Amino acid sequence: MVKRRRRFKQSTTLAQRLTEEAGRLRERAKSLSPGPEQAQLWRKVRQAETALRIDAWLTLPHDVPPGAVMPFMDENRGRRRKPSPETAHRDDARSR
Repeated sequence: MVKRRRRFKQSTTLAQRLTEEAGRLRERAKSLSPGPEQAQLWRKVRQAETALRIDAWLTLPHDVPPGAVMPFMDENRGRRRKPSPETAHRDDARSR
């Protein structure tokens, strides 16, 4: 017998849920004294904010660069650099 998935529609958008979660976690982290639990909460806040940025980036039209959503992102970050002549020569020798 095949198990049926229980599906339901979300009443709020992903962005709304992530924003609320980040806010709750931020308030809870502020109320704690410094320690491992507070550090873990701040990490979860950053993860939720990163997920928000990624969600916003994915919903943009294809011709908009990610820097428009993530202005803190360095322009050269994430792009491959051209190999230097020494590196190119070494990589070419390895592939033989």
